[in-house]
Amino acid sequence: MSDSPNEIGAVNLALNADEALVLHAIVHRFSETDRLTIEHPGEAQALWNLCCLLEKQAKGWSNDYAADLAAARRRLASESD
Repeated sequence: MSDSPNEIGAVNLALNADEALVLHAIVHRFSETDRLTIEHPGEAQALWNLCCLLEKQAKGWSNDYAADLAAARRRLASESD
């Protein structure tokens, strides 16, 4: 996988309204506290649902997961510079 952002495709995920609201609350809480916490069983379920959706995208990833993950982290970290 290349580190070039021009070669990175989009991933589309379909969330229902409950998942979107609950995931937004988790991310918003993290942005305010710098801590990832689960405060309700519905939050855990929303994260499991998101994980399942992301795993369906795995077919587009290469066989070198560790290298792909490292490259993705570098690209994302550079967005905050």
